[in-house]
Amino acid sequence: MFPVSRRDMLGQCGVGMGLLGLQALLGDSGLLAAEAKGDSTNPLAPKAPHFAPKAKRVIHLFAKTAAHIDDICVIRSMHADVPNHEPSFLLMNTGESRLVRPSMGSWVTYGLGTENQNLPAYVAMCPGGMPLLESQNWQSAFLPGIFQGSYVDTRSTDPEKLIENIRNKVAPDGAQRKQLDLLMKLNRQHQAARDADPQLEARIQSFELAYRMQSEATEAFDVSKEPKNVLAAYGPGEQARSILLARRLVER
Repeated sequence: MFPVSRRDMLGQCGVGMGLLGLQALLGDSGLLAAEAKGDSTNPLAPKAPHFAPKAKRVIHLFAKTAAHIDDICVIRSMHADVPNHEPSFLLMNTGESRLVRPSMGSWVTYGLGTENQNLPAYVAMCPGGMPLLESQNWQSAFLPGIFQGSYVDTRSTDPEKLIENIRNKVAPDGAQRKQLDLLMKLNRQHQAARDADPQLEARIQSFELAYRMQSEATEAFDVSKEPKNVLAAYGPGEQARSILLARRLVER
């Protein structure tokens, strides 16, 4: 009998009873994605990280870079193969200047989920319109669509204009919940005949998120609730309001 390496053993047990045994072993050890912390049926459920985190919150700021370049630490050993703005945007946000890849925020959301199910897990705020390459900067690419960033135009100070259709002005809450439950049932029947279409799943999840946002998003996006000294510290203008909104969102 010849000794078999672990690599050969796993390669030969790719199907059949060997794979079933490996699945049970990994499941008992909590190493399967389905065994991660939280509800495995909810793609945005909080998940345990691989390592103990040092940072609680991260806000990525990209605006008015030229006005602050003297105060920015530049790592000159990092470079791009293409110096044009469009591929550089993609390289910064997705790690790839040409191919379609998930954005950094999509990867973080995919890996960690979100603790607040009533707000978008990943938000992209752009005052005055979208940047170059638009939503490709916060795309989910081959990840499920639920992990794509939610775009918010922060030109307006009115929460109901920041997020379109945040309020249902036709049906009361109870009636709206019944409508969504019926829509969910119909969509699940439609999905069952299409081998779990990921785009349809993303649409279903977006309906549920939009409903849950009605209870909390309006308050979170209302910066007028901040004390006057805080508003003065952040200063006037769309950029300051965007940063203040980002802080209010990560706090929640």
